[in-house]
Amino acid sequence: MSNQVEKCEAFHRLHGSDESWVIPNPWDVGSAKLLQGMGFKALATTSYGFAFTLGRGDGAVSLDEKVQHCSDLAAATSIPINADFENGFSDDIAAMRGNIKTVVASGIAGLSVEDFSRDKKEIYAFTESVERVNAAAEATKEAGVPIVFTARAENLLRGIDDLEDTIKRLQAYAEAGADVLYAPGISSLEQLNQVCSAIDKPFNVLAPMIKGCTVQQLSAAGATRISVGGALTRAVLTPLLSAGKEMLDEGSFNWVGELASGKEVNQLLES
Repeated sequence: MSNQVEKCEAFHRLHGSDESWVIPNPWDVGSAKLLQGMGFKALATTSYGFAFTLGRGDGAVSLDEKVQHCSDLAAATSIPINADFENGFSDDIAAMRGNIKTVVASGIAGLSVEDFSRDKKEIYAFTESVERVNAAAEATKEAGVPIVFTARAENLLRGIDDLEDTIKRLQAYAEAGADVLYAPGISSLEQLNQVCSAIDKPFNVLAPMIKGCTVQQLSAAGATRISVGGALTRAVLTPLLSAGKEMLDEGSFNWVGELASGKEVNQLLES
């Protein structure tokens, strides 16, 4: 895929597929190129993973940093990139619309906007949330390329155990113009099936939240797109922490026996 429009079109086709598919979340250019080389058809940024590369907590990056990150990943890969665009980087709707157009210009094929205010640390009221989704959908359409727009209902992820309100929001977001729906925090296949049965748009599920699940099970429950959020970043950090503790506590280097092949990594980076 040589240009942004082609990437957007390919992303739309993926969402129209009868089969569920995994969209992993790289945290930098190197991890993005490795995942592309392994054969994944699309990638999604992770706010947690990217913030970690800057030595910060989730949500503590600036608009300019996020846009540059998206630009770097889009330029380094030839497959669709979906941007975790948090809350659009503004509580103000007009500013959010402008920010969306800015990130679209980075070369991404899709983006998600959530209904949680990073500044106020609270879920936007229902009416305001719907207005924001509608504005975001309009902004993507005005951007000049066929961006895939995902609307996120954050209730479950933010400690609000209200599946009924989550479904109500997802239904309203679909009516407001979202192409894809997402409610991170679903913790069982039963919940996933309940949500997917109540909506008529492709649904993204955060797989690590449903312990022990498989792609086949998530698909049977109704999910179209399957992401992993910041879990891959944490999976990489786990052996790093383990190796560090071994060197400090035991003065040994047994961890080098489980290193990835440098040759394989280079081949994936070059593919």
